Amino acid sequence: MHTLAVARAVRGIEPLVAAEIRRAGLGVVRGVRHREVWFETADPGPELLGLRTADDVLLVAAVVEGIGRDREALGRLARAARELDAESLTKLAHQITGRATDRPYGVRGGGVEVSASFVGRRNYSRFDIEDAVGAELARPLGLPYHSRRDGRVPPEGSTAWRVTVEDGQAVIALRVPARPLHRRPYKTESIPGTLHPPVAAAMAGLARLDRARTVLDPCCGAGTTLIEARALAPHARLIGFDHVPRAVHIAAANAARAAADAIAWGVADAGRIPLSDGSVDRVLVNPPWDRQVAPSGRLRRDPGRLWREIHRVLAVGGTVVALVPEAWRPPGFGVDRVIHLTLSGRHPVVAVLRRSAGRGRAG
Repeated sequence: MHTLAVARAVRGIEPLVAAEIRRAGLGVVRGVRHREVWFETADPGPELLGLRTADDVLLVAAVVEGIGRDREALGRLARAARELDAESLTKLAHQITGRATDRPYGVRGGGVEVSASFVGRRNYSRFDIEDAVGAELARPLGLPYHSRRDGRVPPEGSTAWRVTVEDGQAVIALRVPARPLHRRPYKTESIPGTLHPPVAAAMAGLARLDRARTVLDPCCGAGTTLIEARALAPHARLIGFDHVPRAVHIAAANAARAAADAIAWGVADAGRIPLSDGSVDRVLVNPPWDRQVAPSGRLRRDPGRLWREIHRVLAVGGTVVALVPEAWRPPGFGVDRVIHLTLSGRHPVVAVLRRSAGRGRAG
């Protein structure tokens, strides 16, 4: 029996998520929508939880057609929720994650929660969708439904459902893990401007780290980029620097929790990277944009020093993968690929750069 699943993603990296699904042999990709990759799997197992570029993975309970802009769509969604086999799907999710299956459906921490989103204008809100579907999922089981309306937060451990609507089609799906995949267990400490783990994993994949010898992050922050990179480059030398000692301490602690061994962390100014010329063949970087994080040290006076230093330490033909503002263009590098993202209400790009011969100039 085949199961339809959905991987949720940051807007812009859906093709990278689809490629990971294919590469890992998790199933056959059936379609890509706004922030979603649909795939069919014959034997869903715990390997689904290993999707590193996905924000979340869900099992599809119902695909509902004819969802228009008017409020009558809420009744159609409620009927679909009333008729689906929630208990069987939840048992399958429990089997995938290895959770105990001797408890009734929905009784993880005491109830049902629903998160909804839609594309385009509608005559109803996301909370209207959530309440219409959530009440029907909870009622036959005698469980509480925990609404998100008015900013309420469902209790930890509630069974989590998701409804997404695009054009005239809605999907009602059940989250497989107890919490979203993007909430990495290792990342218990963070700092402002920290990188979203699935984006970091996508950047690491774009860098083709299987061929890398030395990988540098000169603005490592909480260490997310190199921790995600370790899974793809188990034998490479990984080096992370940050100008802020507290960030380096947090990065090392996160790496220890992730069992990401042999990453070298150090306090250093990204305007003077303590490495020799041409000693690095990959750079992964989320530089300070002067928004959440302002440039510090030498970069405060001259932000272009970062790119001159990256150009200096990177071998000719080496690759840089950077998360940067949309209008930015680097000095001294050729652009191989640009991926436009929507992330926390902003629209940065992931740029895949190649070091050209010659000396980089100030940006």
